[in-house]
Amino acid sequence: MLTLASWLHTLDPVLISFTDALAIRWYGLAYLAGFAAAFFMLRAMARRGLIQIPPHRVADALMWFIGMTLVGGRLGYVIFYQPSLFWTFFDTFPWWGGVAINHGGMASHGAMAGLIFAAWRVSRGWRDEHGELEGRTTTLHVMDAIALASPLGLFFGRCANFINAELLGRIVTPPGTEGPWWSVQFPQEVLSGRHAPDLTEAQFAQLQSLAETAAPGLRFKPQLEVLVANAAAFADQLKPLLSSRHPSQLYQAVAEGLVLGVMVWLLWARPRKAGFIVAAWLMIYGILRILTELVRLPDEQFAVGRPLGLSRGQWLSVAMTLCGLGLMVWRGRTPGPLLGGWAARPPAGSSPVSDR
Repeated sequence: MLTLASWLHTLDPVLISFTDALAIRWYGLAYLAGFAAAFFMLRAMARRGLIQIPPHRVADALMWFIGMTLVGGRLGYVIFYQPSLFWTFFDTFPWWGGVAINHGGMASHGAMAGLIFAAWRVSRGWRDEHGELEGRTTTLHVMDAIALASPLGLFFGRCANFINAELLGRIVTPPGTEGPWWSVQFPQEVLSGRHAPDLTEAQFAQLQSLAETAAPGLRFKPQLEVLVANAAAFADQLKPLLSSRHPSQLYQAVAEGLVLGVMVWLLWARPRKAGFIVAAWLMIYGILRILTELVRLPDEQFAVGRPLGLSRGQWLSVAMTLCGLGLMVWRGRTPGPLLGGWAARPPAGSSPVSDR
């Protein structure tokens, strides 16, 4: 019997299922973990006086960040990747494809656009009980704070992409060929249309027979869906029919969550002008995204028509990198106070800011 060295992905994206439409998913938990990490990081920075958001307003700021991340991320996905969702409707909750995030579909570039609006709103400050304005600052300063607090959320999100077996990586070895130990076999590839590997006639006949065994009497596509959902039970028969792929989701988790986070925090060791950190974040993220997408397949609807060999996500990342470079050059030429700097000594006589 053929034994492949790569690992067969059998993770369930649902942690607890209540109904077909209502469940606790790892993807949702990843968002919660990311927002929780951002809250504790922002509150710690605010208490030390490293950012100009008052500590007791961090939760208010986070509500804007959460709301605009979800709105921007979903709108970005629908606009850039699947506009047909605007006129797609279902018979069950949530009824409209535009808001059906339970079916997946969030775009990081769209989330960033939403966060720009959230940063502008938070920079306007709040009125206290006496009507006095507090927490007023610049949009760029708030964007710097978001940039510092976001990498862990990106890390958790990419890990959830891996659990969901979405955003598949490129094929390392074809079906029936032993893959390296670090590669992963995703049963979901048999449902992925253009991204499905080419099978020989004999392999396709084996897949048809296995699908019939998994769900006798159904049509072929529903049979495949049942087979994928129960891949662990058919692992020995299924593995020789799957390709071995780069775990690109994990590559991006390390790049966007850990490498990016370490780099921006090292750059923030000393005080910087407002906008410097987010400019560096845009450039580093953009470059890392371009590189990691060399081994990640584009969304299926964009599997063809790659200008200069770059995917839609890579071109958006090129634009981000150029925006970051332009912002850094502009801030380098304009005056402004130096803010933050976690390794810098506080001014004499200063003390950390406390919550009210």
